Amino acid sequence: MSNIEQYQGNLQYAVDIVLCIDATGSMFPVLDNVKSSALQFHDRLNDVMAKKGKAISQLRLKVIAFRDFGDDYSNAIQQTGFLHLPEQARSFEEFVRGIDATGGGDIPESGLEALALAVNSPWEQGLDRRRHVIVMFTDAPAHALGKHASAQSYPAGIPGSLDELFEQWGYARSQTAVMEQSAKRLVLFAPDQAPWSDPIAEEWDLTLHFASKAGQGLEEFEMDEIIETIANSL
Repeated sequence: MSNIEQYQGNLQYAVDIVLCIDATGSMFPVLDNVKSSALQFHDRLNDVMAKKGKAISQLRLKVIAFRDFGDDYSNAIQQTGFLHLPEQARSFEEFVRGIDATGGGDIPESGLEALALAVNSPWEQGLDRRRHVIVMFTDAPAHALGKHASAQSYPAGIPGSLDELFEQWGYARSQTAVMEQSAKRLVLFAPDQAPWSDPIAEEWDLTLHFASKAGQGLEEFEMDEIIETIANSL
């Protein structure tokens, strides 16, 4: 084995995934599918990576369940920190299983607040190769950022507009990005309407959009797409 081959075989891969999950009442028919998919993430990603002759040195998952600050600010955001898998699998499973579809009020939800929290996560900076993935599951459009900024428990530091959030997401040679350009990916399972399809899917780089319909859940092929996206980009 040459030195180059040996080095490639010993690369340290770090994968951080933030799952943003709409937990409003309209998600009731599909939330179980989303939750079961989330619980399979670790095993399925490991399987795909193994087939490619790669191993993930560090996998961390973070979950942000969101509802609507305009409906009930007290449970509009529930989130974990980054959990190391498989070591913290039990904590991850307990949180995911505890997400209930409830509330939401009007049709738009607080999905952009969840996305902003995800973008500003404490992403892994070390190891040889990194992949930072945000996955958004929702069946609804989103309120404008800042619309409910006066609500109690509204998170500090949320950008005041979608343009400001885009600046944090960043782009090639961006000076304002908090995401690492070569590491980041955004995967949207969201309706074909604003802000998901346009401007986010249209204008943000390294973004995949799978149009979802209200009441229709995560299909197996869609989960495979996420897994392949991560594995192929390492």
